[in-house]
Amino acid sequence: MAIFGGQKNQTDPVTLAQQQRQREQQEVDSAFRQGISEMRDFIAPSSLEIESSYFRLGTMYGRSFYVYGYPRQIFTGWLSSIVNMDEEIDLSMFIYPVASQVVLENLRKKVSQLEAGLQIDAEKGRVRDPAKQSAIVDAEELRDSLQIGEERFFRLGLYITTYAKSLEELDFIQHKVETVLGQQLIYSKPATVQMEQGLNSTMPQFTDQLQVRRNMNTGALATSFPFTSADLTQENGILYGINMHNNGLVLFDRFSLENANMVVFAKSGAGKSFAVKLEAVRSMMMGTEIVIIDPENEYERLCDAVGGSYIRMSLSSTTRVNPFDLPQVIDQDDADNALRSNLITLHGLMRLMMGGALSPNEEADLDQALIDTYAKAGITGDPLTHQTPPPTINDLYETLLHMQGSGPSMAQRLRKYTTGTFAGIFSQQSNVDINNNMVVFNIRDLEDELRPVAMYIVLNHIWNKTKSDKRKRNLIIDEAWQLLKYQDSANFMFSLAKRARKYYLGLTTISQDVEDMMSSQTGRAIVSNSSMQLLLKQSTSAVDVLSAVFKLTGEEKKRLSQFPVGQGLLFAGQNHVHIQIIASPTETSLISTNPEEMRKVQEVAARAQEAYQVMTQANNTGNIAANQHSVTPTPAEPTE
Repeated sequence: MAIFGGQKNQTDPVTLAQQQRQREQQEVDSAFRQGISEMRDFIAPSSLEIESSYFRLGTMYGRSFYVYGYPRQIFTGWLSSIVNMDEEIDLSMFIYPVASQVVLENLRKKVSQLEAGLQIDAEKGRVRDPAKQSAIVDAEELRDSLQIGEERFFRLGLYITTYAKSLEELDFIQHKVETVLGQQLIYSKPATVQMEQGLNSTMPQFTDQLQVRRNMNTGALATSFPFTSADLTQENGILYGINMHNNGLVLFDRFSLENANMVVFAKSGAGKSFAVKLEAVRSMMMGTEIVIIDPENEYERLCDAVGGSYIRMSLSSTTRVNPFDLPQVIDQDDADNALRSNLITLHGLMRLMMGGALSPNEEADLDQALIDTYAKAGITGDPLTHQTPPPTINDLYETLLHMQGSGPSMAQRLRKYTTGTFAGIFSQQSNVDINNNMVVFNIRDLEDELRPVAMYIVLNHIWNKTKSDKRKRNLIIDEAWQLLKYQDSANFMFSLAKRARKYYLGLTTISQDVEDMMSSQTGRAIVSNSSMQLLLKQSTSAVDVLSAVFKLTGEEKKRLSQFPVGQGLLFAGQNHVHIQIIASPTETSLISTNPEEMRKVQEVAARAQEAYQVMTQANNTGNIAANQHSVTPTPAEPTE
């Protein structure tokens, strides 16, 4: 047995060799693993230095805070000001449920202590303490809610870590965070001498190493819901761009607001026309009609691409627009006022054509002349007469010429529009058909003196069409400051902005001359009657004006002159987002006015045309060859 046992315990040489090989293999594997770059090696910072009041993570400085004090009442969304702060911030919330029975027992003891304290104060004749009474009321309400199951009890730990490139910037961000919270009576402190624990508590590790918690019931905890960032997304609407606050999509329907009016301000080259064209193309896909006043021939390529009507307004064109046209309305109330409304519009137009304000006598004579001119054409206040062909400026000229008083002198001032230099374009019956999904009125070739008159008449013509056919429609007025230079046309635009909502019309006003528009009372009124505002990159001189009008914050004011092309601020009702406007390559090719991009588009189109011609020639050659092979040869005649 002893010999057998001794032989049993002897080590086999094969086993020793295997163990040696295993040890060598483990050493090799260990050395190999040390030389492999793992995922944590890529995401880990180059260094981490912990100080008492801050830490340094690579080249960035950081500081952690904890919230320790809350007011008696807090409101829903109070945390959104921190979530949407334009700084690098990590925010962590730890929520611990507490058994209701434990809370009820503690509340019972607390209420007993508070009531005893009030009783002692009353016996000693002390002044009533409102804080104790409020605490009793709150505790009793919470006891009732917990008892019937309406509320539950939790403990909340809220920690914030901020990052900056320097200690000075870090101190500024700390002051910014503490100010935002302090305005709501929420108090925070830096995690001094606990920066490592604060960093770990705000990293996605699910470790609460600071353990600074505050009791919260369900209602108070719900107000701390963190996902309340500035958002502008609806189920119905078009894509305006990317929300730079949270990288979400800005999907919105402007007709869901109080009114569908919109103003766009930007310096030249900032992308305002690009943004408006993009909105127009995408709105058409949702069934919206687009009408555009184009002063610089920027919309022709887009109009041709979508099969729209492009109308050139000039003295040499065949286009005619009669300002005496009456709208074909359906509503009886609107029909009764159609003539009177057009007479008021014509008063403003005649003042514009005659070069200035009219005296009271001239106003009275003009009013009578307009009524008489319509009457001679058979049109009166009776809606049944409104189907009669309307008169023209030529008819008004003849009426004024044969009137007593100031009529002949006003007729002479109108003569250049009837038989003079500007005759034809506005003195004949209309031949413009705007029954199209996109209609563009080009006024680039009009003389400067005639341009405000043309825009006034075209707007009135569009307005008459809008009143007669109520449907979702956008009216885009580019370089609107040209209209605002003249009081009558400015008043007409203001009236249009106020009345558009009733007729399902959205007015888009575009201007790069912000100071001129905002310096006039009418221009500011148009802005105030627009529920949407888009502010792209501005000149330094215009930033102060816009900041005062839109109540911009210091950060928004600073960035407004530094935005890259295509970025800006979008206001839509109560929503306010930083937006990046984006377009697909196809959309860019249709709407861009950048010479370089247009050149690339033309080169691509030329190459496509050459390829098409080559393919066509190849097909034609192949067809000819096929036809030659398919011809049946004629049999030879027999020889004698």
